Parts: sequence; C-alpha cells; structure tokens
Amino acid sequence: MALSVLFTVDVPGQGLTFSSYSGILSAPGFWSSLRLTLELAAATTALTLLLLVPALVAVRLTAPRLRVLVEVLCSLPLVVPAVALTAGISSVLQWGPDDFADTPLFQTFNTIQNPGFPVVLLLAYVLMALPLAYRTLDAGLSGLDLTTLVEAARNCGASWPRAVVQVVLPNLRGALLNTAFLTLALVLGEYTVASILGYQPFAVWIVSLGGSDAQMSVSVSVLSLVLTWVLLLLLAAAGRGRSARSARGRDRSRGSRGPRNDPAATAAAPTAQEKTS
Repeated sequence: MALSVLFTVDVPGQGLTFSSYSGILSAPGFWSSLRLTLELAAATTALTLLLLVPALVAVRLTAPRLRVLVEVLCSLPLVVPAVALTAGISSVLQWGPDDFADTPLFQTFNTIQNPGFPVVLLLAYVLMALPLAYRTLDAGLSGLDLTTLVEAARNCGASWPRAVVQVVLPNLRGALLNTAFLTLALVLGEYTVASILGYQPFAVWIVSLGGSDAQMSVSVSVLSLVLTWVLLLLLAAAGRGRSARSARGRDRSRGSRGPRNDPAATAAAPTAQEKTS
C-alpha cells in the first residue's frame, strides 16, 4: 500500500506531486463509470435482499427441512468461475438475434443489454452476491427467536408483511448492513464479467485508464480501497454503538423494575420459623 502511494506521488524529474489525485475528478469517464457502478450496487443490494430475506424467513418458519436446499442453491455461484458464468450469459444473449428475431422477446434481449443500465450485469452480480448475502443473513437470523417474534406480532394483529417489515427487519439491522456492504464491495471490485460482456463500470474504467495514465489509475485504486476501509469502519462503529445502546436500555429497564429476587440470597435468608426457634 505504501509503495502504491509512493508510485502515485513520485514523478521522475518532478519530485513529489499530487497531480495524479487532483486530476481524478476531471478524468474522462470517471463520473459515468462511478454512477453506473453505484446504480448497479444499489440495485444489486435491493434485489438480493428482496429475494433472500422473505425466502429465508419463510423457510425458517414453515419449512425448516428446505434450509439445506436453499443453502446449496445459494452456494452454487461459488463453484462456478466468473469466466464460465460469463460464457453462459453470452451464449444465452446470442439467442436473441438468432432465435427470437420475430418475437416480442427480441426487444427484451435488447433492453437488458442497454449500456445505460445493463440489467444482464445486474442479474450476474445478484448471482455472485448470493453466497455472501446468504451467509450473512443466515447468521443474523440464527441469533433471533424468529418464531416467537413473528407469533407475537401476529397475535397483536399484524399481517405477515407488517410483521416482517416492522418486527423482523429492525432486529436484522446489523445483518442487513453487512450484506449491503459486502455487495457494494463486490460490485465496486468486479472486473471479469463486466469486461467480457463489454461494459465499463468503475473497475473496468480503472484498468482502461491504466493504459494511458498508470499513476492516476493506481491513485483511483488507492482511493477506492481507502473508501472501502472507511465504510467498513463506519459499519463496525454503528454495530458497536447499537449494541452499547441496547445494553444501556436493558440496564435502565432492569433498574426501573427494582432488584430481582436473588435465589441464592433467598435460600440463605432465615425463615420466620427459624428466627422464632
């Protein structure tokens, strides 16, 4: 990391200079690639959560035996290399002009490949994010008494969607934040699929920039890594802060109810009959 920073500020014949950092914002293609990546990251996170959260909650409540099947399906992208996944996607996309030229599906194939917002890239990112998102959400659900929470909400008159949104999701805040962060990091750093399919999100733009300005390319990479670290630290701090507030709230509620009966003290205290004798 230190050598990378040194490479970006040490220009032979000029000494130390920060021109590679000051020119990032005005570099051609910077804003368009960054905007596309952030849009893909937001859409990938939303679609992944919309797919997994209801599925995992439903499986835990109604069909626990299907947990193994869901885990296997969500882990499959780990065993499929990104190059093989992209080759399969490319083969499917070739069906459009060859087999669906005279059908309404032809326009659908063109729409999902729109360079402004490639839906096909979004679907690929969702597949790649499934293993990480599943592990994070499953760990969060394992720490909840999900059945009791949902039954209590239902007994109070809440519908199923309201029980999930207002009862389950607030208790999954940490897991949801971790899932969002991991998905964002995956989309920011993904290069293979986007490059082979011919799109230029942020990671592909950085590599293409390296052919004309290597120092600025490394500068952007360093800033991206620092930004990822900052987001991770903020996420960790938010999680610790929430845990501390919850602990203080429990302590205050216990104090307001007064001291509880200590079984050991009760057993050790003499009874009225013992005092009389």
